[in-house]
Parts: sequence; C-alpha cells; structure tokens
Amino acid sequence: MKPYITKQEVLEQQGEHQRTYRFLTAENGCVNGCASGTTVYADYEFSDKPGRHADQEGFYVLEGEGYAKLDDLEFPIQAGDSFVALPNVAHTIKTKRGCTPVKVFWFHSGI
Repeated sequence: MKPYITKQEVLEQQGEHQRTYRFLTAENGCVNGCASGTTVYADYEFSDKPGRHADQEGFYVLEGEGYAKLDDLEFPIQAGDSFVALPNVAHTIKTKRGCTPVKVFWFHSGI
C-alpha cells in the first residue's frame, strides 16, 4: 500500500474525460470511509438521484458557478466556496446557465 496517488496514475486507472475522479481511497490506506476526488457538474438541473451517505462529505469549489442543494436548502456557489453535507443529508450540485461547469474537490470522512 502506498499512501499517495499521482494524477497520471488516476488517469491511467480511470481513463481520461471522466466526470468523477477518485483519488484517495482504502487502496491508499484511508479508513472509516475516508476518500477524496473531483467531480464536474455540467448539468443545469439538480440530479433526481442526489448523493446521501452515512458519513459526512465536504466540498471545495475549484471552478465555475452554480448552486448546491442540501436536503431543501439551496444556495449559490462559486470558485473558492466550501460546504459540507452532514451524514444522511441529500446533496446535489448544478451549474448556473451560461457559466463554466462547477468542478469540486470532495472528501468523505468518518464520523
């Protein structure tokens, strides 16, 4: 086990042009659900299948403008913003029309 992964390794393992890239996982020694990655949200509508996890998931917006939804709370997001989806909270993201797609760095952490 090695406690790191390079961008090149991620691309070789997962292929190019993916919507989501998983970086740190149990294969790198993460425990209790710890994981990290990036996802691009290019849709202009919220997903009808939002994420919902037993652990908490933090987000940092790398690029773009859009909206995040945590259960019934909807709020604007842009590059530099950060938020957290607490355990069992439904969460989804969409891009604002006419803007660069929202790209986030996300991480799961055990509670």
